[in-house]
Amino acid sequence: MATATPSREAGRSAASTPLSPTRISRLQEKQELQHLNDRLAVYIDRVRALELENDRLMVKVSEKEEVTTREVTGLKALYEAELADARRVLDETAKERARLQIDLGKAQAELDEEVRESRRRQEQRIVEVDTGVRQDYEFKLAQALQDLRRQHDEQVSLYKEELEQTFQAKLDNAKVSSEMNDKAVSTAREELQEARMRIESLGYQLNALQKQASASEDRVRELEDILSAERDKHRRAIEGKEQEMTELRDRMNAQLNEYQELLDVKLALDMEINAYRKLLEGEEHRLKLSPSPSSRVTVSRVTGSSSSRSSKRKRVEVEGEEVSEVAGEGQLLVSEEATASGAVTISPTDMDGNAVTLANDTEQDQPMGSWRLKRQVDQGEEIVYKFSPKFVLKAGHSVTVWSADAGMAHSPPSDLLWKSQASWGTGNDIITALINADGEVMINNIQM
Repeated sequence: MATATPSREAGRSAASTPLSPTRISRLQEKQELQHLNDRLAVYIDRVRALELENDRLMVKVSEKEEVTTREVTGLKALYEAELADARRVLDETAKERARLQIDLGKAQAELDEEVRESRRRQEQRIVEVDTGVRQDYEFKLAQALQDLRRQHDEQVSLYKEELEQTFQAKLDNAKVSSEMNDKAVSTAREELQEARMRIESLGYQLNALQKQASASEDRVRELEDILSAERDKHRRAIEGKEQEMTELRDRMNAQLNEYQELLDVKLALDMEINAYRKLLEGEEHRLKLSPSPSSRVTVSRVTGSSSSRSSKRKRVEVEGEEVSEVAGEGQLLVSEEATASGAVTISPTDMDGNAVTLANDTEQDQPMGSWRLKRQVDQGEEIVYKFSPKFVLKAGHSVTVWSADAGMAHSPPSDLLWKSQASWGTGNDIITALINADGEVMINNIQM
């Protein structure tokens, strides 16, 4: 519109009066300058509008960055507090489990000792009662029978002698006075009859004594039956004690299973918190914020151990371990299976291929002279690191074998630098094995 008006005015002027070429040239230059001024004004307005829009967008971006920073800081503090609480609860659970296992061992040992002592006392008492009663009654019975026989023999002998003497005297007197007095003979016969009656009476007494001996034998058998009943009673009491001990063991096993379930729940919580930490790190990376210090991915391990007193080594088996690692907007699922035999365990695989870490969680030093640490990545060529002949992994310590590109210094015995190997390797399938000097596989770790 600004350029059209001068053109019409120029046309009218040209139609009314003829113009010189110089006049025409000046008019054209004037029109071009006006056109350029109009374009410059439009451009300046556009630049000002863009600057205002840019300022508005910068303010909005600053506000968004502040909000994001506050949210990330709040989430980070929340997850770190939850992680600390979870670790504290896990430590308390582990301590409580160890204390209960110690109490269980003590209670079981005391119960076994009490059962053995009770059984020994009962058996000794039964033997003493059995032997004492039998010997006592046998001795009394034999003594009573012997006394009866002796008394009977003495009485029989005495009566026999008296009878013979009396009979002989009466007979002599009867012979002397038989002819003189028939009445005396009759009296002697009566006395003889009385003597015979006395002999029969003594026979009756002997039968009574024999019946008493039989009753004593019956009493002995009755006492033997009572003794057998006492034995059965004590046997049932011992069986009841054994049943109580079995029930106590079952209750203890149920409590141990309960604590194992609690431990499994805590381990699952650790894995979930680890996943949240990785999610937070991914968000920080996506928003290009300063990353918070973090360690390598830690795999929570479920450990079952059985001790062997002869070899004094602990066997650890770890199966079915899974960790989730979140990077940016994608998700990478890492499955790791590890089998360990002995005192040495392996840490989860370093995804960057910088190092391999071994730990000795026992209370005894582990000699590892000439042991070999092997790794194979994606079915490729194996790489082997060999420990020095005198290397010993101290109790409660760990050792990390760093690759040359990890940028770590050689600081034995905790940090060993493998100068000839640039990296431990990265890939989808990673197999790591620890082999002792005799060629026995002590650790086999598979990460897929």
